[in-house]
Amino acid sequence: MARKTSPKQLRRMVNIGRKRAPRPKTFKTEEAAKAYAKEKGIKDFELDPIRADKIRILTK
Repeated sequence: MARKTSPKQLRRMVNIGRKRAPRPKTFKTEEAAKAYAKEKGIKDFELDPIRADKIRILTK
């Protein structure tokens, strides 16, 4: 018979892992970045080319 995990133990398990900053959302094409901004309702933004194949959105 399997043991049931107690609520106290479940609360401890929630915060397991490294607390690191999320990576910025990147896109391969300008069209994809603009479509994402339009979909999310981002009005005032700037495209920042990180590398030749990576573009990210900077909000103002």
